[in-house]
Amino acid sequence: MPVYATTQNREKLGSTCSELMPYLQGSSTSSSDTPGQAVEHVDKTAFSMWVPQIAEHFLASSVGAAAKGDAAKGDAHEIAIVGIETHVCVTQTALDLLDHGHKVYVIADGVSSCNPHEVPVALQRLRTQGAIVTTSESWLFEVMGDASISEVEREDEIESRSSLPRADDHDDYGERS
Repeated sequence: MPVYATTQNREKLGSTCSELMPYLQGSSTSSSDTPGQAVEHVDKTAFSMWVPQIAEHFLASSVGAAAKGDAAKGDAHEIAIVGIETHVCVTQTALDLLDHGHKVYVIADGVSSCNPHEVPVALQRLRTQGAIVTTSESWLFEVMGDASISEVEREDEIESRSSLPRADDHDDYGERS
């Protein structure tokens, strides 16, 4: 699964967090042959991640659509987004992708904000604009599609080690028990 990453104004805001750097090493403008390695890792100042260096990987083969950066029928991609500042970078990226004809998944447990009150507002806005807001587990199982593949076992292992609260750790009102 190709990974595309951006850093927001590295000079002023700092690099991508160290935990993700091993997955971004060796990225270039050509396709990555190493699973989990980024195809492209771009420093940007635009809030949207839909910058030319990323968009060029998704341009449709038809000249008219490619000139606009739109996905021609059959050339739309399914794109999952995770990131910080849900109400800014994630929202603007998702809206740009939707405007260019792509199917957008926003992974709700993979986004955040310095102001946590912004997250639900942004996710609701994205839902109304046509993005699919879902969880990482739901999206992963949808992508895998079948319990017989080896990746399902690995997902179960990762889930059991997760530090995220489980649904049964909350009472009926969503409070931690």
